[in-house]
Amino acid sequence: MKIRRIADLEVSAIGLGCMPMSIEGRPEDARSIATIHAALDEGVTLFDTADAYHLGADEVGHNESLIARAVASWGGDTSNVLVATKGGHRRPGDGTWYVDGRPEHLKAAAEASLRRLGGDAIGLYHFHRPDPKVPFADSLGAIRDLLDAGMIRLAGVSNANPDQIRLAREILGGRLASVQNQYSPAFRSSEPELELCDELGIAFLPWSPLGGISSASALGDRFAPFQQVADARGVSPQVICLAWQLAKSPHVIPIPGASRPASIRDSVQAADVALSAEELAALD
Repeated sequence: MKIRRIADLEVSAIGLGCMPMSIEGRPEDARSIATIHAALDEGVTLFDTADAYHLGADEVGHNESLIARAVASWGGDTSNVLVATKGGHRRPGDGTWYVDGRPEHLKAAAEASLRRLGGDAIGLYHFHRPDPKVPFADSLGAIRDLLDAGMIRLAGVSNANPDQIRLAREILGGRLASVQNQYSPAFRSSEPELELCDELGIAFLPWSPLGGISSASALGDRFAPFQQVADARGVSPQVICLAWQLAKSPHVIPIPGASRPASIRDSVQAADVALSAEELAALD
């Protein structure tokens, strides 16, 4: 597996988004753990989660606990595994979501995430989504405090615009390690954020890089050039989509979701696909 960097850490060029393993339509735990093990077997070292990836209100952190169990039960060396989790987005248990960017909540959420994940510190912690009721600077001040206290090793923001990225970088004293925004052929409005991260040398982690749980399988039908390039190369359009994103910048690290071993085994092939200028022009 080819590598990329988040701050001073080397990670796999393709990560695994683990949300589908814990929300609506979740598979049995055995299949989810097999999927994480398959990712580890393929050299994936970046796993994305959040405390809000769960169903019932009584199981906050379900996805974090699942990843912790899967990594602990894998037979290989996991010293280079980076689990990126998030706080500031909540689910009351009725299928809805709401944001909570209060500093006191973010600090308590990080403490709870660390207990579930184990270890001395959270590898990478993202502020999940700006809260319009709380000044962005106040929320990021809490992330800075967590960083200063050593509870988290790296800090990032998610669903942020360029001004918020610049402000986060300032508040964190230049220590903003990553930005996680939605980006895919169907959702390209985050290109300004991607370009800014490229300029600043900050990792950009596209979430739903294949278009989301309900649309990923139809990517080739919706976007014909991806299917055409895939057919010519003998791979899936999903592989071509991830390779297209990797070609955007050396700081891009897609985190496709998966809940089956076959899905992540397919996705990781993208790290070895070098698209030509002509192919990239067609895909763009």
